Amino acid sequence: MKVDNSTGRRSFVSKEIQADLVVTGGGLSGVCCAITAAREGCSVVLVQDRPVLGGNASSEVRLWILGATSHMGNNNRWAREGGVVDEILVENTYSNPEGNPVIFDMILLDKVVAEPNITLLLNTAVYHVDKKNETTIASVKAFCSQNQTEYVLHAPLFCDASGDGVVGFLAGAAFRMGAESREEFGEKFAPNKEYGELLGHTLYFYSKDTGRPVNFIPPAFALNDITKIPRFKTFNTKEFGCKLWWIEYGGRLDTVHDTEQIKWELWKVIYGVWDYIKNSGNFPEAVNLTLEWVGTIPGKRESRRFEGDYMLRQQDIVEQRLHNDAVAYGGWSIDLHPADGVFSEKPGCNQWHSKGIFHIPFRSLYSKNISNLFLGGRLISASHVAFGSTRVMATAAYATQAVGMAAALCKAHNILPADIIHDDLIQPLQQRLLSTGQYIPGLSLHDKNDLVQQAAITASSELVLTELPEDNFLKPLELSVAQMVPLNEGKVEPFIFHAQAKTATSLQVELRISSKAGNHTPDITVATLTLPIEPGRNCLQVKFDAVMKEQAYAFITFTKNPLVELHYTRKRVTGLLSVFNTINKAVSNYGKQTPPEDIGMDAFEFWCPQRRPEGHNIAFKYPAGLPCFKAENIGNGIDRPVNTPNAWVADWNDAAPQLTISWQQPQTIGTIELFFDTDYDHPMESVLMQHPETIMPFCVRNYRIKDDAGNIIAEKKDNHQTRNRITLSKPVQTSQLIIEVEHPSADVPAAVFAVRCYDK
Repeated sequence: MKVDNSTGRRSFVSKEIQADLVVTGGGLSGVCCAITAAREGCSVVLVQDRPVLGGNASSEVRLWILGATSHMGNNNRWAREGGVVDEILVENTYSNPEGNPVIFDMILLDKVVAEPNITLLLNTAVYHVDKKNETTIASVKAFCSQNQTEYVLHAPLFCDASGDGVVGFLAGAAFRMGAESREEFGEKFAPNKEYGELLGHTLYFYSKDTGRPVNFIPPAFALNDITKIPRFKTFNTKEFGCKLWWIEYGGRLDTVHDTEQIKWELWKVIYGVWDYIKNSGNFPEAVNLTLEWVGTIPGKRESRRFEGDYMLRQQDIVEQRLHNDAVAYGGWSIDLHPADGVFSEKPGCNQWHSKGIFHIPFRSLYSKNISNLFLGGRLISASHVAFGSTRVMATAAYATQAVGMAAALCKAHNILPADIIHDDLIQPLQQRLLSTGQYIPGLSLHDKNDLVQQAAITASSELVLTELPEDNFLKPLELSVAQMVPLNEGKVEPFIFHAQAKTATSLQVELRISSKAGNHTPDITVATLTLPIEPGRNCLQVKFDAVMKEQAYAFITFTKNPLVELHYTRKRVTGLLSVFNTINKAVSNYGKQTPPEDIGMDAFEFWCPQRRPEGHNIAFKYPAGLPCFKAENIGNGIDRPVNTPNAWVADWNDAAPQLTISWQQPQTIGTIELFFDTDYDHPMESVLMQHPETIMPFCVRNYRIKDDAGNIIAEKKDNHQTRNRITLSKPVQTSQLIIEVEHPSADVPAAVFAVRCYDK
């Protein structure tokens, strides 16, 4: 406490902190940015105005984290985001498979406080910006309500990941609210005023069965006419939490300054909904239910969007335009909501998907007029339409990880964000991101410091897949299904499948591929066969007269016929999937996307996996063999399946799989990195949903690393993470590294995406 002796006035304690980077906003984006920058050597202050981290993913709001995987309801295969956000989601799936939001709070806090370079300020709100000059922020002031302390935070670099853009707004950064016209960017999906130009807020509630009757007396402010909600007949006793995402309001108001008003309207709705469920008589099964939790902090979708040197737009997403400065990707649908929200007669959302994932350029991640301000989270530089896709949490966090890495590059070169473009440093930024597991479509890692790049790589075995064996396991063709198979360039050799039928029929089989490299939308039919099916067991000789023009996934597609059963296998292999032409209403997937002609979206079919324990591969034989699981893949710079599995996979019959990395001369090795398969196709929703496993079935759990004398220099048991970074207590001199791995199970062979070695 300070006292001014001349006036007797008291003032709060003031503390000054100097850092390399100040990150405002402790949602998932701010957390991933802070951790990334801290691990790269930056001192970071992470300022969060709430008592917990996570923002919309926290226990205060309880929205699940999603991104390009879209509930497995689109054609973006192996698209879960990498790097820190992957680490967090994998850890949460392992520690918190029930999706308890309180446990997720704990995981985020644990990740942040584990980083010695991060100073975390909770319950601390930024309220003032001081500037050196018109274009440069000098410091921000923030106040902690819990310890009555004012903080003055100085840094050469700032990142605004606050959602509403408090730092950017106070600093004078250019921003927008509301939708652009169709004409400004040529976006045919730009909404009109009747639909609305802003997405609203949502509050969630949880219910619980107490085992005995519970009465509910609604508050006087509760909505007393449930029919004001056009979709009221869809309410039920099973859905709660973010499954009721469409309880939304505020799109006609100022989503920054009217937030409290919006919150009260949402409270009226929620307590009115619960009154309807408990007291209308339409839900006798609700007699023992109680209202366990109601949100007090609205989950915000949209407010300010800030302008960078490039504004992402609809065409970038639909056409999957390439950007030389790409540092991240997105893949959620363009997902706009009617401004009237829960009171609208229109559907709760208007989602249209692209055929694959799209680039997010670095130029969209810093302010165009405030020179030392990075943009993070949902406020990055994007049009209202493009924002409909980039706003979801995993995508927003993935882009903001790139900000954390860019801050480290700025520190190393003593430059400002835009200088990364102007000084031709975008490639080093991309390479540093790739080295941490941040996949960028179309790029691969070329790390001259990685000793594996100068080594000979061999393995005790390499899977050459000639068969996914049958297991007396049949499923009827009630849906059209395709087996995704990675094929090399050249002639497509014959496949053998087996089917059962009780009556004679026919079966249509197609060879499909994607029209764009790296996509997994089977929109080109290369060849079609119609095969006769006789009663009993049928051996299907599938011979396509076709040539693959390039290495890619082929889809061996079986058209729906419930009279036919196909043989499946219980074997699973890294980089192999079966997909189904099915429906996922949660993401507006009705089997086929058929948009109106005038909104600039593509028409195509959805072919999506099923969640385990379903989603088995179709049993098949391929006598020519699939030779795509070679040991050399661990050094190819791509750490997930794309056009091919990009992994070394050991043969099933190899009792002791091992990789050997050899040099002609002894090398000094201080750090070893290994990347394992934690199933990038599984979305790992963070709350509410329960996952089928705590450890992904493809992940190598046990391994050890030996030097050329057979000494064990590192060993790991019960691994569940994608990236394992091993820093040796003392560097070793060796001409060989031998990495011994165990198969994850009898049905899943061991796989490794990457091994990297460094002298430090």
